[in-house]
Amino acid sequence: MNLRLTWVQPEDLVGHELRQAAEDGRDAHDLAARWYEAGGPPAPPTAGASELPRPDLRPLAEELLDSLATLPTPLSGDEPTALPEIQASAAPHDLSPTPVPGASPDALRDRLHAAWLGRAAGCLLGKPVEKLPLPAIRALARASGNWPLSTWFTARGVPPELLAAHPWNRRSATTSLAENIDGMPEDDDLNYPLLNLLLLRRYGRGFTTADVARLWLDELPAGRTFTAERVAYRNLLDGVEPPLTAVRRNPFREWIGAQIRADVHGWTHPGDPVAAAAQAYRDAALTHTANGVYGAMFVAATLATAATGTADVHRSLAAGLDVIPPRSRLAGAVRLGIASARATPDFDTVVDRLHTELGGYHWVHAVPNAALLAAALTHGDGDFSRSVCAAVSGGWDTDSNGATAGSVAGLLAGHPDRLPERWTTPLKNRLATSVPSFDGIGFDTLADLTHLEAVRP
Repeated sequence: MNLRLTWVQPEDLVGHELRQAAEDGRDAHDLAARWYEAGGPPAPPTAGASELPRPDLRPLAEELLDSLATLPTPLSGDEPTALPEIQASAAPHDLSPTPVPGASPDALRDRLHAAWLGRAAGCLLGKPVEKLPLPAIRALARASGNWPLSTWFTARGVPPELLAAHPWNRRSATTSLAENIDGMPEDDDLNYPLLNLLLLRRYGRGFTTADVARLWLDELPAGRTFTAERVAYRNLLDGVEPPLTAVRRNPFREWIGAQIRADVHGWTHPGDPVAAAAQAYRDAALTHTANGVYGAMFVAATLATAATGTADVHRSLAAGLDVIPPRSRLAGAVRLGIASARATPDFDTVVDRLHTELGGYHWVHAVPNAALLAAALTHGDGDFSRSVCAAVSGGWDTDSNGATAGSVAGLLAGHPDRLPERWTTPLKNRLATSVPSFDGIGFDTLADLTHLEAVRP
């Protein structure tokens, strides 16, 4: 086989689906035995493909994936996917829209500008150490005198043998270390906010999940999708319509992908976390179910509350929790992250606890990353640098967690001039992207465009 299409080839998906079955309580013992007896590999630990190609296993893999999808899960009552059931199970607090004070016509635009910059800076901070294990991240930062993490990663001063043992992320090493940052490089954590801005401009707030699919087919290169997004894209090309795109042979449906697409939904609903979460749901349903959907709704509602300019980070996180099922694993993980950060001032100790309790999940799964995000934001207490550095220093999906933490903390800062220059100056007000018409755009222009959607009736 000369071409391996990562994240979608059936023989690479079975191990991930077996892992997902164990997480949600499905009895897949007999199916797992068939797979391993045939020589099937376990889930790849970090990448999208197993170490060795096994196209001979594809017929069995397709059969097992379809059989695994029919197994019942005992968690479905606490972790529904349909929006009416999610809303019915969410905490019964008063989440009616909060009026946003009009201190000045430009106040919301300034907050959105800071949020875009914060998202980019947090993402860029996490890019070089994405996929690295936690001990490697700590060792690399300590070797350059940057621990506790407080600024960009660098190879300067790091012993060659340490760099050889823990190489930077291959795709990011040339664009995201302190010595080579030159504007914001392309990243899916920024591509998706651009797409969702385009989604609102094209279809308005009443967009459907099918509209999201149409936009992707028009504007998103398939090769710039990963995990659940690539599976859903493949399903669309196979003629599968949403919401079945999220479940057909998709073992990544509870990973973090929908969560990294949620920012624009929150930014454009200041003071209305319920509406923000509902909009994020329509986006997430193309690719995700259950906890994968909750991560997007949680982030959107958190950002909608932070966007008012009157709520602190703790009230914002509480609003995010209020829109998701309280007995879900993601809600429990968020509460664990918040409680751990409140109880323990030393953030490394907080991270160690989260890795001990949630380390059984894949490093891109929504559940552990939501816990780390909530812990980092709680620990940061609204401070931008502390928030993004904590989110990245905790490992797992470093660039995604850094991006979301930066988005929240940027909103709370309220103005781009309140973000430390060491984070914003290297961005050079320039964003690279493969989304047509946006490549090279400035963050100030993006703030203007987002503000137009936020105030549109």
